Amino acid sequence: MSSALPRAPARPPALDANDARYWDERDLEGELRRTFQICQDCRMCVTYCGSFPILFDAVDGLIAKGSLGAEKVETGTMRAVSDHCWQCKLCYIKCPYTPDEGAYEALDFPRLMAREKAVRARREGIPLVDQVLGEPQLVGAAGSGPLAPIANLVNANRLVRKIAEKVTGISAQFPLPPLASQRFTTWFARHEPLPEAGKAGEVVLFTTCYGEHNFPEVPRAAVHALERNGFRVLVPDALTCCGMPNLDGGDVEAAKRKMQHNVEQLLEHVRAGRRVVVPGPTCGYTIKKEWPSYLATKEAAEVAGAALDLMEFFDGLRRKKQLSLEFQRGFGKIAYHAACHLRAQKISIPGARVLSQTPGTEVRIIERCSAVDGTWGMKAAFYEEGVRYAERLAQAIRDGREEGDVAVVTDCSLAALRVKKAVGQPARHPVELLAEAYGMPTEERSE
Repeated sequence: MSSALPRAPARPPALDANDARYWDERDLEGELRRTFQICQDCRMCVTYCGSFPILFDAVDGLIAKGSLGAEKVETGTMRAVSDHCWQCKLCYIKCPYTPDEGAYEALDFPRLMAREKAVRARREGIPLVDQVLGEPQLVGAAGSGPLAPIANLVNANRLVRKIAEKVTGISAQFPLPPLASQRFTTWFARHEPLPEAGKAGEVVLFTTCYGEHNFPEVPRAAVHALERNGFRVLVPDALTCCGMPNLDGGDVEAAKRKMQHNVEQLLEHVRAGRRVVVPGPTCGYTIKKEWPSYLATKEAAEVAGAALDLMEFFDGLRRKKQLSLEFQRGFGKIAYHAACHLRAQKISIPGARVLSQTPGTEVRIIERCSAVDGTWGMKAAFYEEGVRYAERLAQAIRDGREEGDVAVVTDCSLAALRVKKAVGQPARHPVELLAEAYGMPTEERSE
């Protein structure tokens, strides 16, 4: 006999945080059990993350005791399944039962897990680890700039990291993003645009927290490559975090405040006809998919509609035969990590397509998750699990080195940290290579 749980929802699932039903714990439990039963029957996603093995083992145990299916799944299992979801979104992309596929089941597993986190956070409060990881712009601002050498020295101290792990819950083993001695906006304020900048129009660069404070070489390279293609780059002064780190911890209100602030900063540019380009897959996904959902305003929808991943923008130029091909070098064989949050945007590998235009460059695609995805992989409670899942990515990179790959490329800065830790090889953003192919001056690169 099959479970008594219905496959079709009695009402559309409450996945909008502005809907009062979203916060109804009884409604949430019913939707979790319905979703769990459909996942139990399918099991396609069993290798994606720790959530699904936990779920299937729990339901199998209930069936062994006489249950028909997931109808008796307890709140402890619901919590564990949610905790082990790192929001890569890949299960949604592969799932045949989603609204995008026109399926009557209307499943959205990642949004349902985010809902569980949000409801739990409202009931129990935001854990300290999520409070800290939820504010990358504050952490970055406190340590980058003149204080960066001292902050990096402290962060490299193993004893300090172990103490910090006990206090904050952030893994002592996960490599923290380095803090930059010169923030991106400091550099940008002194930057002299190339003569051709503006001939093709203007774009707005959403630099991201990591681009501003940790990896400024990425937005610097973006500015250079955009100007080489005739675009003047504008950077609003008061942009903040996209809000995804807050969503990871269930802090919906903090996320919405940041989203609204950013919409206000970007709206005038969008209404002036400018596109917003984003060099971070997670931030790009959040702007496109989460801002319109959580804010539910026409202004958020306008900004989301004007947003493009940075390499998606360059790939659009390539498709229209407007990409500058005045390259001074190529890169040989490179391994390109297809970041999960690019795949979740259904654009997958725009950087690979662009870099393949540079002379003598051969790109090998690796579709393996880094198991960081925002903040999850940085937590001590999940660090070892993340390493196990990321080993598939690490092994694919090792295999490629044996076949002659000379560089590793990823659009995701946190995935790059995982790669460097796992295989001892730096992974660079594709726009860095693109800028170098154009002949980016050495003094503009990070040392």
